[in-house]
Amino acid sequence: MSMIEQKVPTLGESITEVTIGQWHKKDGDYVEADELICELESDKASFEVVAEASGILHIVAQEGETVPIGGVICKIDTQAAGSSDKPAGDAKQESAAKESAADAPKPTGQVVEMKVQPLGESINEVVLGSWLKEDGAFVQTDEIIAEIESDKATFELPAEATGILRHVAKAGDTLKVGDLICKIEVMEGAPQSEEKTSAPAQETAGQGNDYAKGHPSPAAKKILDEKGIPYDQVKGTGPGGRITKEDALKAEKKTESKPTAANKAQEEAPAKPAAGSRNERRQRMSSLRKTIARRLVAVKNETAMLTTFNEVNMQPIMDLRKQYKDKFKEKYGVGLGFMSFFTKACCIALQEWPAVNARIDGDEIVYHDYCDISIAVSTDRGLVVPVIRNAEQMTFDEIEKEIIRLATKAREGKLSIEEMQGGTFTITNGGVFGSMLSTPIINAPQSAILGMHNIVERPIAVNGEVKIAPVMYVALSYDHRIIDGRESVSFLYRVKELLEDPARMLIGV
Repeated sequence: MSMIEQKVPTLGESITEVTIGQWHKKDGDYVEADELICELESDKASFEVVAEASGILHIVAQEGETVPIGGVICKIDTQAAGSSDKPAGDAKQESAAKESAADAPKPTGQVVEMKVQPLGESINEVVLGSWLKEDGAFVQTDEIIAEIESDKATFELPAEATGILRHVAKAGDTLKVGDLICKIEVMEGAPQSEEKTSAPAQETAGQGNDYAKGHPSPAAKKILDEKGIPYDQVKGTGPGGRITKEDALKAEKKTESKPTAANKAQEEAPAKPAAGSRNERRQRMSSLRKTIARRLVAVKNETAMLTTFNEVNMQPIMDLRKQYKDKFKEKYGVGLGFMSFFTKACCIALQEWPAVNARIDGDEIVYHDYCDISIAVSTDRGLVVPVIRNAEQMTFDEIEKEIIRLATKAREGKLSIEEMQGGTFTITNGGVFGSMLSTPIINAPQSAILGMHNIVERPIAVNGEVKIAPVMYVALSYDHRIIDGRESVSFLYRVKELLEDPARMLIGV
């Protein structure tokens, strides 16, 4: 008996151990070289393990076990590769493969290196979220092969050539602009058509080779885990019933149907923890969430951030909206919200106090004569900040339409990098979640951010009298390295003036 030991490979300098996620083959099964046999999970990503040789599989580490790097996970009896234990269907597959060898793509000798391209002035590094094509897979030009994540958005990586894909970076790796992601060995021609491969595939389907059924691809697994959707509730349309990225995205958008009977509702309802239960759940942070966390800590450590506060009597704006909201929507086809008032007021104040609209670049201060306003949008994947370009030139209806367009694309995960970069000032509205007061963190490399909050009726002094009015606290966090107290306080007070007397924004006083 000739036995090969398969061990946990080195997956990165920071990964010292992995967990056996799932075995796709049973103990004693016959496996082919390079056939997927199991998945390994680390704190960064999931990795697929393929058989190093053909033979009988003997499992050593069971599902859920933690194995150190270099630890044995299984053994393969290679003597069985040429014995009668080999399934008869494999011989048919080999015969079919020989017949189609003449139609196989031919190598050209050219190798295309794919590197991280510049994604914007404020994006210096990205995280390789997941591979959508396995190492050694045949890919076509412009076919999506991987997902790349920054602290602002997720981007799809298309193949730059047709050929065999060779992974260089691993899922979860942090890469800088210019770093090598993968290589493509350029090929002429295309692999054999599905018609030629359908027959052997159908023959082997009844032989227990259905390990992929109900199992998500790495990209689909990431999406389903973030949404908390069980794998068994998603129907896979990929090869062998494998759950694809498209399947996961569709499952994400499904809405639960209302039960028609009370007993059905009880059956479908998740079991509630018993009273006094002390259960705990652990969920791996997404690459986007980890990048956001790292960026926010860097901002706190690298800027002299302070926050100044004021309060705004929202009654004038509320009266104006009540008076004109129907006519506004009838004419422009969009509602008149608070964000257009705040965006317009900030643009006027930014032009009067340009330091708040500036940024630091090395030893220089870069002043912007335009106002690209970043609007914070909360999504299921995290906080994103699409940009309203040249907001100082836009009307109220144009601002409202642009906010709706960008917010919709953000929640659908369809924002482009151009829509995410280049903002000069940020507005965030924690009031939609009920926040009364907060100190927002600066969106680097910008130098200031305005925080809106909940509107609550409070007693205030108006012309020597105490009146009840709808009041909002506003907060301006700013980088004291570039913005002094005079600029920050004056800017925020100017915003307050414009909001409490909206007519000022129309006549420019």
